[in-house]
Amino acid sequence: MILCCGEALIDMLPRQSAQGEEAFAPHAGGAVFNTALALGRLGAAPQFLCGMSSDFLGDILRERLAESGVDARPSPRLAAPCTLAFVRLIDGQASYAFYDENSALRSLRAEDIPEVTANALFFGGISLVGDGCGQVYEDLMLAQAETRVTMIDPNIRPGFITDKTAYRARIERMLAAADIVKLSDEDLTWLRGAGDLATQARALLSTRTRLVCITEGARGVTGHTEAGSVLVPAPKAQVVDTVGAGDTFNAGLLAGLDAAGSLTKPALAALDEETLRAALDLGARAAAVTVARAGANPPKRAEL
Repeated sequence: MILCCGEALIDMLPRQSAQGEEAFAPHAGGAVFNTALALGRLGAAPQFLCGMSSDFLGDILRERLAESGVDARPSPRLAAPCTLAFVRLIDGQASYAFYDENSALRSLRAEDIPEVTANALFFGGISLVGDGCGQVYEDLMLAQAETRVTMIDPNIRPGFITDKTAYRARIERMLAAADIVKLSDEDLTWLRGAGDLATQARALLSTRTRLVCITEGARGVTGHTEAGSVLVPAPKAQVVDTVGAGDTFNAGLLAGLDAAGSLTKPALAALDEETLRAALDLGARAAAVTVARAGANPPKRAEL
């Protein structure tokens, strides 16, 4: 079982009214929420951990998770508002404006964390920015990383980061502790500066970190292990928008590794090219479906 640890929020997606006015429609979202949703639709039966509001917007989030087979019982109900993220699309690329002050997401405390029963944990997104829940998630990952497989995709949003030094330090600590690291090419450049992506990615490998995946948009994704590198091209898709593409890839990768029995530390250390390629391919194909639809709407297994 995979426990997804991170944000759930309401994405306010751009639409046009019948009168031609610009408008926003509320949709359940958040990077880690999207990954959990996609894992559920791919049949992986994941769990989800986030401070979730007890208001009607929190109910929308819980209902959406349940519809996709995600167990949200680890997530506490908190008497705090739900985070809102207004999305603007320019040429299919998303930018965000967050409204998150004193939210349920930010109010998660260490004492809210239930006993972990999953064999793998996934972390990422804006939930890792700042103190509060960011520290809670970091502490949880570092405590579990000794005995369970952990994966991180920081999904960096520079406009959301107020203390770059503290944030960068947290991400570097979590990267060093993770068994699996996924970064976009833009994330890697933000963290390590300009340079050869393959060289920078392979520098992240260690006796702890066994797999580093770098996504490059339409070019595809490359998985790096000590044994070598595997490139899986992105399937052709008619891009509507890119919201949730990376999150869906994460789910496909994890679902593929899980189905192959590879979400254990010994299995990752001995990961073969065929298993890695199949997992990368599942992630890429799932992401291709997501970008062809408006909003983060991951596919079910039957759609692939």
